Amino acid sequence: MTGSAGPGASPAAGQGARLTAWLAVAAIVVSILIMIVVSAGGPNLSVPAVHGAAHPPWWHPLHFTATFTVLSMWFAMLLGCAGVLAGLVATARGARLPVRLLLALGFLAVLVIIVLPAAGSTDALSYAANGRMAVIGHSPYVMTPKQLKYIGDPIGRQIGIGIPDLWNSTVSVYGPVATAAEWIAAKLGGVSLAHIVFWLKAIEAVSYLVVALVLDRLLRRDPAMRLRAHLLWTANPLLLWEIVASGHIDGLAAAFGLLAVVALRRNLASSGAFISGLMVGLATGVKVEFALLGLAVAWASRRSVRALAAAAAGFGVITLPAYLLAGTPAIKVLVTRSPGVTWDTMYQLFWRPVLGYTQFDVNHQPPHLELVAYLLFAAIALLAMVRVPHRPPSPGIAELPALAPALGLSLAWLFVTAFQRPWYDVMAISLLALYSASLLDWVVLIRLLAGATVYVIAIGNPVEPRWLYDIGQFDAMWLTPTVRLLATIALVGLCVSGRWGWRSSYPQAGVVDNARDNVPGQQLPLAT
Repeated sequence: MTGSAGPGASPAAGQGARLTAWLAVAAIVVSILIMIVVSAGGPNLSVPAVHGAAHPPWWHPLHFTATFTVLSMWFAMLLGCAGVLAGLVATARGARLPVRLLLALGFLAVLVIIVLPAAGSTDALSYAANGRMAVIGHSPYVMTPKQLKYIGDPIGRQIGIGIPDLWNSTVSVYGPVATAAEWIAAKLGGVSLAHIVFWLKAIEAVSYLVVALVLDRLLRRDPAMRLRAHLLWTANPLLLWEIVASGHIDGLAAAFGLLAVVALRRNLASSGAFISGLMVGLATGVKVEFALLGLAVAWASRRSVRALAAAAAGFGVITLPAYLLAGTPAIKVLVTRSPGVTWDTMYQLFWRPVLGYTQFDVNHQPPHLELVAYLLFAAIALLAMVRVPHRPPSPGIAELPALAPALGLSLAWLFVTAFQRPWYDVMAISLLALYSASLLDWVVLIRLLAGATVYVIAIGNPVEPRWLYDIGQFDAMWLTPTVRLLATIALVGLCVSGRWGWRSSYPQAGVVDNARDNVPGQQLPLAT
């Protein structure tokens, strides 16, 4: 970071890399600004209407047309993803943007976005209804948002007409920790739906920033890795939209999940294992899928009975009391719910032309599709756990034995299960940020971009132009499923070949770059 190259680059960086880095920042800034304008100018196709006099959130209706809203958001997402990828490439080539600039950009974006209405999804309204049920003494695992409206509750009435009925008639599918977070937001928000949504977004914003600060702390001695982490996470417009703007509960689960992975160190100390199990319990208490990280912790601790027992104890300390308080309905939901199939899954490419299904119907899916998806997940999970390199994340921090299996399991789950949402990807991206640059970055980010474009529209609009509707249908039923399929093939190919294309965070003489690090399990020499 010193010498004639100046503060914006390492000595190995060229002029092109430095220019690319600053263009990347410009693209990210413009992308975030577009997202802010669309959110502040709601309600529109991306921003559901919310009611209640309490503020924040704040907004000013600008009456954006369907065409303007959708095309603006598609452009913002494409530009944001391109900016992140360009920044990662420039960083791998030696460019060194000021880390504080990206930190400030991410923090400022979060602070602005949380005071705007929820955008990109109606899930926050569902969370608000669940929290309100808990506040007034009903179980969200028994009562539905529609029933909340029927009993005359003010929040039930404010949910309003036009919200998709899919979750409106469904009990909560989230864990008791998620319900606790929803209860807090509802308690603080009172009888204003808008204010409850604000507090829900605030909880996700805090979770998002916790991940950013944990990554920053872990990688503080490695400028390149630190910069890379903030590009992938803190200032990533796609994640800011899917977690902070939308208020999805996955941000809270990702924060607990990352803490679970980093708590377990190479010496398998019982205290670290206990904390790791505790964090897995909290993450699983938000979304049950995060139990996969518990499997990663168990795998990493398999040679130490003491560490395994400590991790199990930590998990039990959270999980048992949480489900005892939530009651048997919360457990019943885990057993009886069907994971379902989303319309932009890669399996769409097979059930339409091969099996003769002419359109997506959640109630009429190809037989045994979920079983096939789970079997495929098991196979790819085993492959990824073995083949994802167990690398030291950065000079100066201890090896994290649960990192590689956690990343492998997360990628397998996200890539091949039949129910896909772009905001689920935070499970893997928070872990990927602890690795150096590789081809996997492109696979994960392009796949995230494809999924994000499908969920730009939160509320259907009958005045949406036919040509825009047709493009959206093509995107969801052909383009994004194709990208998801190619991403899965790429993941398997990387695992089998071992040609990840890892790049050292210090492109200087004496530090191994791509060639030797293609071998799974091989360690990079630490830079000094």
